[in-house]
Amino acid sequence: MWQHVQWAGVAHFSVKDELKKIAVAEMKHAEAIAERLFYLGDIPTTKPEPIFVGKTLKEMLAKDLEDEADAVKLYKKTIIVAEKEGDITTAQIFKKILQDEEEHHDFFQSLLEGMK
Repeated sequence: MWQHVQWAGVAHFSVKDELKKIAVAEMKHAEAIAERLFYLGDIPTTKPEPIFVGKTLKEMLAKDLEDEADAVKLYKKTIIVAEKEGDITTAQIFKKILQDEEEHHDFFQSLLEGMK
């Protein structure tokens, strides 16, 4: 949720709501994954990775783009494993999350392209 707070200027107003919406969606993804892990008998991590805070907006967006690309790869692998194991519910959860992540990736990529 850092970008929508840190941005300033006219460009801020055109994207701040979308950035906040993405941040909230990411929190909901974490919640859905944690609930599924717990249901399956595991315990979600309580030690998040350190948060990267860039010095410039472009730096932050580049990191967001990289993180979304990594998430897309991970969730595709997770879907394959879940389907192989016959766990349709987990596969469905991750397919929905994957759809969101691909949209987020596209958004960050479009913002970065507009900054060149």
